[in-house]
Amino acid sequence: MFLTVLQIEKGKSAHIKERLAYVMSMVVLGALLLVMLPQMACKAHILKCRFQYPHHPFHKYHQDGDLIIGAIASQSFIVSSSIDFTEEPPPTLHEEFAVVPKNYQHILALAFTVKEINENIRILPNVTLGFHIYDSYFNAKSTYHATMLLTSALERFVPNYICDVRNNLIAVIGGLDSHISLHVANVLDIYKIPQLIYSPAPVMNDKTPGLPFYQMVPKEMIQYKGILYLLLYFGWKWIGLIVMDTSDGERFVQTVVPMFSQNEICFAFIERIPTLTFVTDIKYVMEDGAKIHDKVMGSKANVIVAYGESYSMAFFRFLPYLSQQESMANKPKVWIATAQVEHTAFVLQKTWDDELFYGALAFKIHSSELPLFHQFVESTNPSSTTGDGFIRDFWQNAFGCVFPIQALDEQKGDICTGKEKLESLPDSFFGISMTGHSYSIYNAVYVVAHALHKMSSSVCRSVMKEGGQTLHSQLPWQVHYSLRSVSFNNSAGDKVSFDQNGQLVAGFDVINWVSSPNQSIVKVGRMDPEAPPDQVFTINKDAITWHSWFNQAQPLSVCTESCHPGSRKKVKEGMPFCCYDCIPCPEGKISDHEDMNYCYQCTDENYPNKNRDLCIPKAVSYLTFEEPLGFTLACLSLLFCLITTLMLGTFMKHHDTPIVKANNRDLTYTLLSSLLICFLCALLFIGQPQKVTCLLRQTAFGIIFSVAVSSVLAKTIMVFLAFMATKPGSRMRKWVGKKQAYFIVVSCSLVQMGICTVWLVISPPFPDVDTQSVTEEIILECNEGSAMMFYFVLSYMGLLAIVSFTVAFLARKLPDSFNEAKFITFSMLVFCSVWLSFVPSYSSTKGKYMVAVEIFSILASSFGLLGCIFFPKWYIILLRPELNNKEMLIRRKR
Repeated sequence: MFLTVLQIEKGKSAHIKERLAYVMSMVVLGALLLVMLPQMACKAHILKCRFQYPHHPFHKYHQDGDLIIGAIASQSFIVSSSIDFTEEPPPTLHEEFAVVPKNYQHILALAFTVKEINENIRILPNVTLGFHIYDSYFNAKSTYHATMLLTSALERFVPNYICDVRNNLIAVIGGLDSHISLHVANVLDIYKIPQLIYSPAPVMNDKTPGLPFYQMVPKEMIQYKGILYLLLYFGWKWIGLIVMDTSDGERFVQTVVPMFSQNEICFAFIERIPTLTFVTDIKYVMEDGAKIHDKVMGSKANVIVAYGESYSMAFFRFLPYLSQQESMANKPKVWIATAQVEHTAFVLQKTWDDELFYGALAFKIHSSELPLFHQFVESTNPSSTTGDGFIRDFWQNAFGCVFPIQALDEQKGDICTGKEKLESLPDSFFGISMTGHSYSIYNAVYVVAHALHKMSSSVCRSVMKEGGQTLHSQLPWQVHYSLRSVSFNNSAGDKVSFDQNGQLVAGFDVINWVSSPNQSIVKVGRMDPEAPPDQVFTINKDAITWHSWFNQAQPLSVCTESCHPGSRKKVKEGMPFCCYDCIPCPEGKISDHEDMNYCYQCTDENYPNKNRDLCIPKAVSYLTFEEPLGFTLACLSLLFCLITTLMLGTFMKHHDTPIVKANNRDLTYTLLSSLLICFLCALLFIGQPQKVTCLLRQTAFGIIFSVAVSSVLAKTIMVFLAFMATKPGSRMRKWVGKKQAYFIVVSCSLVQMGICTVWLVISPPFPDVDTQSVTEEIILECNEGSAMMFYFVLSYMGLLAIVSFTVAFLARKLPDSFNEAKFITFSMLVFCSVWLSFVPSYSSTKGKYMVAVEIFSILASSFGLLGCIFFPKWYIILLRPELNNKEMLIRRKR
């Protein structure tokens, strides 16, 4: 049984061996197929591609090297007619071929830089750089095709296969416009090949944030701020905006419109120019362009900001020729172009007038002069280059000639000798000086070279230590690490480095386009974000040449002329905020700058001038002894005091005479003394208000005047009672006497003193400053504290005066030897007239004139009492003493 089992196991082992041998043979066969299949597929695909593309129309420029730098240039346009599908389309579309000669400098910049690096033993020793350049033709189809050619074997269009080890592509430079760069990036992202673009690419940042590209131009936002600084510097508040009708153009509009509006810049128009695509309706472009031109040139805005593709300016040059109004064809404007828009022209525009853009300002990617590049360009001709598939078409279009081989076929045109001078071409066609885009290409090649040099150092160390890979065997994706950290100074001394987003850390130059035999571009400013804050934007306006239409004066671009100081803006209904009317500032307000939105009041210490554009310090005003008015009032006060003193002395000297004794001698002395003090009270109102004088002014005046009026009232009442007491059997005799007169004076005066005491306790007067009553003056005054108490004091004096006037009026015809009631009646009439006119006069005047009115009222009313009551008596005492005796008084009575 054991032997039987052993035989069975031996049989199984033999079967297993057979199966293992079969499996091993299949594995070997599969491995052979895996090795041979790519080659077979590559050859099959090559045959297929050759059948489909027996010859491709692409311009190309190849130079061999150990490591290859690819490049996507943009020199030529291919524009096909549109198809409306109303009939069967032809087998092949009719295509128009146009060259942008100036862009050939980009190709020369790449070739020059590679040559310079290969001749420099300090960078990449023992390694040579080569390049493969293809044309994008400004459309997606050709761009994708050219990019696939870069990633395929040389001369073999085999997508996704590298059948030739000679194509050691390490990086790609391109493209010129953002949409071209995006098409290139979509392909290179598959292979993780580094891409260095020399144009702004904001769309790429949003749509495909993971693409491995490096931007050889500064941030777009730096340029937008530079345009804003430029507009604000020249005061251009009313501008037009022209953009290409692309996603980039729309992004530009959405970015700058809010930014500019926040800085009080508004837009007369925002126009979108149709783009030149692979299939374009030329008729539509022409008609639409004519309408846009007439609208732009008919606008009051003298400044136009242009944003678009690199060829935009060449397209804008068509606009004057599309105009439907000849009067607008050559109307000048100040163009402000972004860095992407170059001063270029198509072949048919070689002889066109460039007057439209004369004096334009443009932002340019910062570049420095490279003398060796000038020599390289000047020595370039069709016979000096090998492998350059661009130069012949460029040469023929630039110089308007044909080479002999083509001349035999076409039998027209001048013959190209190859000795034509590039420096003789207009700047819009070709420039010897390196453009901003060419300078970016120059830096891009050096960035790749420095990254490879850094890698070669680490590779050499790796080979020496561990036997690692050589630089030739490095894959493109391995270059990224070195590219991110590249930082060096180029041969012109400019620092080249990237920020964390892979964008070049640099600024922009501001240039002036001038069409002259000697020069066409003049650098007039700089936008440098790395500079100190006060030097971020610099401009030399004296170096700018404006269009001759402006007579070399700085152009203006405003919807409304500036509102001069003294006026303010009032926005017009239905118009942008830059369009407004200018209205004068209202009374009491000023505007001291142009275009102010509102007028403001001066401080309390200042007042507006006549033009309402300046605040003038107010003069301090109060009634002084030095000025004529104050001096006159003070002199009158002293004069009246002197007269009163003399009169009082006269009455006291002749106190025993009948005329003095006839009407209560003591009341006469009291009245004259109070009038004397009243005249002196007027002096308290003159001079700078102080705390003491403010307390004494009105209260002393009120009390003293009340004593005077009370004395007049007592005299009047005593006259009336004396007459009534003379009647037989009258009981009024007991009321006639000195005590009753004193009681009237004291009691009436005490009431006024009580009122003044309450005033001083509740709200006393105090020194104050009035800055509002008089526009041009700061009035130093005494604030009454309580106007009600002041008028209450006046009202009480008025009440006493009215009572005195009434009693005197009733007693004016009483028979007496010397009836004083008549004179008291006239004096009270004068007194009441003065103080009744005082109230409106006092209320309507301001400042020191208000004080002068009160002083005049005090003097006038006091002098009225003095003159009407005492002058007749004084006259008799001094000039008619014969009448001052008892007999004459009795005779007069009879």
